[in-house]
Parts: sequence; structure tokens; C-alpha cells
Amino acid sequence: MNLYVRYFDHETVVSSVDEAIAFIGTIPEIKLDSSAKNRITTFHNSSNQFPFRLKVNYSNYVLFLKTEAPNIEAFKEEEAKRKAEKSEGINNPIYDRKKTILDALNEERVGWWLTSIKFKRVVTIPSTGKCKYFDTTFTVKQKAKSAMDAYNRIIDHLKSRNDVDPRSQFPSVKSPNFEYQFMG
Repeated sequence: MNLYVRYFDHETVVSSVDEAIAFIGTIPEIKLDSSAKNRITTFHNSSNQFPFRLKVNYSNYVLFLKTEAPNIEAFKEEEAKRKAEKSEGINNPIYDRKKTILDALNEERVGWWLTSIKFKRVVTIPSTGKCKYFDTTFTVKQKAKSAMDAYNRIIDHLKSRNDVDPRSQFPSVKSPNFEYQFMG
């Protein structure tokens, strides 16, 4: 595993910790302490794939990334490809998951839906006059066009009720506190 090392506009790809220390030594404004080599070695030998930042003075760091790239040009190509894929949403499971959840919520299926929402209900305590939040579950079987439509109808209904304080907190439609099932 190689290391990509960057300090502002100084950057390189090295194959060992000694090469990384030698590279950092060529930058005149960096003075490494005696434990720097041990910290870089620990990062290099660990299974950690996240970037490592080595503090070299009050507010500056040297960045270390693990890479399979043999040189700086190959590393730049890999990074450009990774950024392009990320911007297009390719091979991004989080993007795919969000898209799937939103698609499922907006899928038009007219009929009866069994929906349940767990929200934070504000209740005023008569003896003290202070308010408290209580978890409240509201379940209803309703006719709707989609799960999103069912969610919106529940929220509108709860907000219009006199016994539900306007300060009550409702979960997001994508929250696990909103459950829905198409009944047909």
C-alpha cells in the first residue's frame, strides 16, 4: 500500500514511511517532532482507510491517504474518476438507497393504506403550567394515492386537531417513525 502525501501544493506518492519522512524533510517550513515517524507508521500499518492528518504547526497539517496508485499521475487519474462517478451517482449505495426510498414513497397506488406515525406531542401539565414532550403513536387506515399522500394527510389532520399542540414535532416521511402498508 502506497501513501499519497500532501502539504498545500507539495504532493507525492511514496511506497514507504521513510520516503514520506524524506519528502516532508524537503519542505523547509515543516519541523517534525520525534513521534511523527511512529504516528505515520501506525497509520500505514493499520487497516484504517480514512485520511490521516499529521499536525506540523499551530494550524497546518500534512495529509496522508492510502492508495494503490504507483505514482502521482495514476493517483490523480483515480481521484478524477472517483469524483466523476460520485457526481453521477454511479456505485453510490447511499444515493441508490435514497432514490429507492423516495420512489417507494411516491409510487402511485390508489387504495387503502394502513399508516402509523410516532411523533413528539406537547402536553401542558395543569399543576405546573409547563409543557412536556411525550411520544405518541397515531395509527389510521385511510384512502390515499401513495405513501407520501398518506403521510401528508396524517400530518394535516394532526395539525388541524385542537388537542394537538402546534409545537408538537413530527418525523420526516423517510423516518423509521413513519410506517405504511398498502392494503389494497
